Amino acid sequence: MHKKSYLFNKKILLGITGSISAYKSITLVRLLIKLGAKVQVILTPSAKDFVSPLVLSVLSKNKVLSDFFSNSKNPEWNNHIELALWADLILVAPTSANTISKLNFGSCDNLLLSIILSRRCPVIIAPAMDHDMFLNDITTRNIQQLKKNNFQFIDVGKGDLASGLKGLGRVAEPEDIIKYLDNFIKKISPLKDVNCLVTAGPTYEKIDPVRYIGNYSSGKMGVAIAHELAELGANVDLIIGPSALKISPNINVINVESTQQMYDECIEKFSQSKLTFFSAAVSDYTPKDYKKNKIKKKTDDISILLKKTIDILQSLGKKKRSDQFLVGFALETENEVNNAIEKMIRKNLDMIVLNSMNDDQSCFGYDTNKVTLINNDKHIEELPLMSKKNVAKYIIKSCRELFKKELI
Repeated sequence: MHKKSYLFNKKILLGITGSISAYKSITLVRLLIKLGAKVQVILTPSAKDFVSPLVLSVLSKNKVLSDFFSNSKNPEWNNHIELALWADLILVAPTSANTISKLNFGSCDNLLLSIILSRRCPVIIAPAMDHDMFLNDITTRNIQQLKKNNFQFIDVGKGDLASGLKGLGRVAEPEDIIKYLDNFIKKISPLKDVNCLVTAGPTYEKIDPVRYIGNYSSGKMGVAIAHELAELGANVDLIIGPSALKISPNINVINVESTQQMYDECIEKFSQSKLTFFSAAVSDYTPKDYKKNKIKKKTDDISILLKKTIDILQSLGKKKRSDQFLVGFALETENEVNNAIEKMIRKNLDMIVLNSMNDDQSCFGYDTNKVTLINNDKHIEELPLMSKKNVAKYIIKSCRELFKKELI
């Protein structure tokens, strides 16, 4: 598995306070964006004296906020509650002694402090101040109390300070802050280092060099599952048939075309996988004889003899160990629940996700889906129509609850 960043797609609220070292926040924003994080910058009023909001706005691709109201002529309310709930993580870098003191005493006289008091996510502090300020007993007590309240602190550096003195108090370098964030997010990720396998999209069975048998699968559901697993910290192998979907660099993508190719890759990867989601819409039949040259249109009728493709999911079910969890998908048009249950039992699945062609705005091509979850205790849960991203979240949440003992 290639090296990945746990910061990819994470929503990072970056607070910048009044400190000469605020200039380092420019590099920090660049690094966060480069790793695929979504960054919202919040400046304290005094921070605007040290760093340009325009530069940070261009780099973060977001409007930089500082006050509760954005425009004095046409006031626009910057809702601190919404910003607090948006963030996956709040980073304050650099953090002045003044802000550390205010945080300890629960002050909220600016937008950043109000957001932090309203948040539900972790807060990471990167202090920056002169040597004697950092070692002052009051600052020490403030930091100790914030640590007791679950604030995380990045160690300060030692060296030349803005005052001309040397000692402790330098804000950590942007590269070191990035390493800290990456390790922190990994540590709290519920599926960190869990190997997962996902299949997605259609398979194409060649008739001749220019024609094939296929279906309308877009791969959107499988890719949504793969993305959600990666965001939870899992190591994800995605075996996907022909598709033009954009896929996270945190996912190991294996492109295939035919059912046989998908089977070969699944067999190779399956034994290392704890959670496997077989959402690909594979072809059930393939031409018995592949024509090396293009078939010419010479007659009114043509017959193509087909043979069954290998049943990948059933093969995986036979190989499944007790410490593995296997999820299949069923697309039905009639007698839906009974057919899905029969498929789950026959293929030795732990859960099956039932799609119905009779539901509007679900199945192939749509960004939404309406599914029914059935586990091997025959518990049936019908979900409402929702985005495929939210369907993926719910499916994985259900799997984690059922398979919790194996993922600890």
